[in-house]
Amino acid sequence: MAKDWITPKTLGLNDENSNPHCATNLNSNEDANHHDAQLGLRAPRERWYSRGYLPHRDDVQQLQSITFRLADSLPSKKLLEIEEELKQQPVTQRAVDRRKRIEQWLDSGAGCCALQHPRLAQILEETLLKFDGSRYSLIAWCVMPNHVHTLIQPVSNLANIVKSWKSFTGRWALVHNNELGLQIATERLWMHDYWDRYVRDPEHLQRLIEYIHQNPVKAGLCRRPELWKWSSARHWEQTPGHD
Repeated sequence: MAKDWITPKTLGLNDENSNPHCATNLNSNEDANHHDAQLGLRAPRERWYSRGYLPHRDDVQQLQSITFRLADSLPSKKLLEIEEELKQQPVTQRAVDRRKRIEQWLDSGAGCCALQHPRLAQILEETLLKFDGSRYSLIAWCVMPNHVHTLIQPVSNLANIVKSWKSFTGRWALVHNNELGLQIATERLWMHDYWDRYVRDPEHLQRLIEYIHQNPVKAGLCRRPELWKWSSARHWEQTPGHD
């Protein structure tokens, strides 16, 4: 699919514009506004909300990394086990460690892994691409066997965007569950919630893209990112002038 993929360069972010200390420069409104302008972000920075321990940011025109997973990919028993182990960690470290442990569990291939079926993976990818350029700009993505990573610049409500992805693909998967042997044992495909992180600075943007593209390699599913069929990595490799 031909597309002018958004990269740090097309966003006006390059090594010459990058500030190695910009992650620590967001303490003042002036610095925050400066970096919003650098990333092409115009929404106010005050719009935050939280559900449980999953922090969310829902600003329009804000680059955001989103992860959503299958309903059976993280059993409540395993989550409780993780929470018990986290009690031994300092409070300030728990959020980071929680995410790392959950990501490790997901990459181990837990649950039915319905997204490993090529047809469902294709439907999911087509769903992500459908509203690219209208509801959001799709910057990077990766469809893993039991979860999905996306990096977007939304121009509408983030929760509604994720809901639309889940609603269509969830209904499709349940209708074709027996036909494709997806082994979905419950009446829903997706976990209700999702994780999201906003892009702090150019370096963070680079790390997020790298993480999304490297996830299949890290999980032992392929040797190089561009070899994973359900990822934007292959498009980045094919885009003329991409560094």
